[in-house]
Amino acid sequence: MNVLVIEDDPSVRTLVRAVLEHNNNEVHLADNATKGKELALETEHDIIILDLGLPDGNGLELCESLRSQDVDTPILILSAKHETDVKVKGLNTGADDYLTKPFNTEELMARIEAITRRSRESFAKKQELSCGELYVNLIERKFRVNDEEVSLTNNEFNLMVYLMRNKNRTISQDELAKNVWDIHFDTQTNYINVYISYLRKKIRGHAENDYIETVRKKGFILRCNDKE
Repeated sequence: MNVLVIEDDPSVRTLVRAVLEHNNNEVHLADNATKGKELALETEHDIIILDLGLPDGNGLELCESLRSQDVDTPILILSAKHETDVKVKGLNTGADDYLTKPFNTEELMARIEAITRRSRESFAKKQELSCGELYVNLIERKFRVNDEEVSLTNNEFNLMVYLMRNKNRTISQDELAKNVWDIHFDTQTNYINVYISYLRKKIRGHAENDYIETVRKKGFILRCNDKE
């Protein structure tokens, strides 16, 4: 794993680094909030270990700032502050866990593993889309109908993904042209209709439902009865 440690205490920083590297992790170090924020924004990490008492800022404010800038890297707060209200505030500002100092190194590694495992599972779920008997895996770029893999061209796959991300909503041809093909063309042509027919044919080969409906003069809708 790639770990960012934001800690101003040299002894704690050295200990955490030694434990992480002993467990085959790559470690980046920052001894203040400014450098820590810079590394968090510029480099992708699997987890951030964050102290609260930093010489140039508050760790809680840094955590909140990172979350406001869409940094979704798991954050483990490592702090000498034991107060419940501080722990609650840390979790409410976007931290995933809170461990107090002094700490047991085995517990530190166990918490890191638990946090990153949840993060991986969450990420994996975000890469899967479903609609009734239809299923898409975004990482593998695979499309299945009734658990049978169905081959799609690149354009067909991108169209299917957009429909599934916007299921149960009418989507105009203009919107499809812009967001699937990133082009602007005469939507009076048959271009999009042809690809919709390709998808319908492939879905019908493995499912009873058509799923994709044409909404007269408005566009298309992927009908799903699931509860997502």
